[in-house]
Amino acid sequence: MQRDVAIVLSGGGMNGILLELGFLQRLRESELWPRVGWIFGTSAGALSGAMAAIDRLDELERFLLSLKPEETFRPNRLWRLPLLGLHEYALPRTVAARLGDPVEIAQAATRSPIELVVVATDLTHDAHDGGPYELAYSSRSTPPETLAEAVLASAAISALVLPMRVGDRIATDGSWVRNFPLGHAYDRPGVELIVAFRYLPRYPEADPESLSAFRRRLERFGRVPPVRAFVSELREAEERSRRGEPAHLGEMIVRLARVAISQNTRLEERVADEKDQAVVELASLREDIEALVREHDGELVEAVRERFAAARFPFRHDRHVPRITVSASPGELSLDPGFRSQRPWTEEAKRALVATGRAAADERLAAFRIR
Repeated sequence: MQRDVAIVLSGGGMNGILLELGFLQRLRESELWPRVGWIFGTSAGALSGAMAAIDRLDELERFLLSLKPEETFRPNRLWRLPLLGLHEYALPRTVAARLGDPVEIAQAATRSPIELVVVATDLTHDAHDGGPYELAYSSRSTPPETLAEAVLASAAISALVLPMRVGDRIATDGSWVRNFPLGHAYDRPGVELIVAFRYLPRYPEADPESLSAFRRRLERFGRVPPVRAFVSELREAEERSRRGEPAHLGEMIVRLARVAISQNTRLEERVADEKDQAVVELASLREDIEALVREHDGELVEAVRERFAAARFPFRHDRHVPRITVSASPGELSLDPGFRSQRPWTEEAKRALVATGRAAADERLAAFRIR
């Protein structure tokens, strides 16, 4: 069977990967799965896409159901924040311990009939010399060692952790440059259908109680002038949080990251829609002109066809590629890591998110009469 279907997976953190798991499980059961030739993923989509490409979704489910917050992004102590960021990136060690050596996973991806493409953001110094800031790694051309680094770098939420080395580049969360990598799917000549999952974020509000608890612990040493000044600053931060303002610089960075990534995703989808509309309208225009020419002078029809075929437009694809987009939100079940504290991730909540992703996929596939 010809492989002409591309899967596109957006970023989305823990919520996103659980929703994507349900989406991928439903897609694997459908008639489309034997036709899948490409998976394009960013951030959470990079990790779920890698496991889908090597047909290990069942193992991914067991891994996610047992995963704890501190095994992904572990909050650093406050004194380490200026140097090491908000969190320690614990996920690479957890993946290696539970799913296996990331390099071996990447090696399996290079042997898969499905091409995996992972997007990361380039933070190398020379990337600022007019570069695109985007790194795309394909299982068809990237050494397994580098591909494994790329998957983990793409999933490194840069509002929380420091960037990583990927080959000779310094890279981080791909969501900054292409959270929803539709463009890469359109660029593949063999793609005849795109099935995409787009995560709809619902971000929890910051909890001022963690600041209050920290302040109360420090108040025992309030006679020390530097501590007294720090306690005063913490009180002001608590007040800002209660007013709905960012309590501190870290929270402001997280909010800005959410804005940038959400806008990035909307623009990617809008550009894809506009390209599709332009291609469809161009085909309709050509047909109308051919009909008019044929009516008046049949010999000009072939010349008109040749001229349309030779036309070059700024959009990258010259054909209409049907797209099925599945969107889902975690609702009240948000499992994103908190700034300082994190509620436990219950198995019940995780299974509910997987079921939500599956149901969303089932509804959209049914709308297109795909079994």
